[in-house]
Amino acid sequence: MAQVTVFSDARRRREWSDEERLEILREAFAPGAVVSRVARRYDVSRGLIYIWRREALRRVQSAFVPAVIEDAAPSEPPCGSVAEPEAAIVLELADGRRLRISASAPPALAAAALRAVR
Repeated sequence: MAQVTVFSDARRRREWSDEERLEILREAFAPGAVVSRVARRYDVSRGLIYIWRREALRRVQSAFVPAVIEDAAPSEPPCGSVAEPEAAIVLELADGRRLRISASAPPALAAAALRAVR
């Protein structure tokens, strides 16, 4: 049976809250999900779901902070201590911790470490 939505006020479009959009996006792009099925379930256009995803990705990309490269003179390690390998990547996390990935780390290990802090 077909379903019809009737708008009786001056607005001609449905308005979706950010929470509703996020729920639809999570469901539509979950592993194994089919976007057209999710669109039918929520009675929304497939194209609109892709527009919402593009907007969400744009917001996330603009939330990243630029990398800061500092020229620091290498310091001599104290006598008797083992020197750490020089880090190629140092991530300073919001809680004050640091993730250091050395230049000699295997690419798979570096990728796994970056995925873990995501």
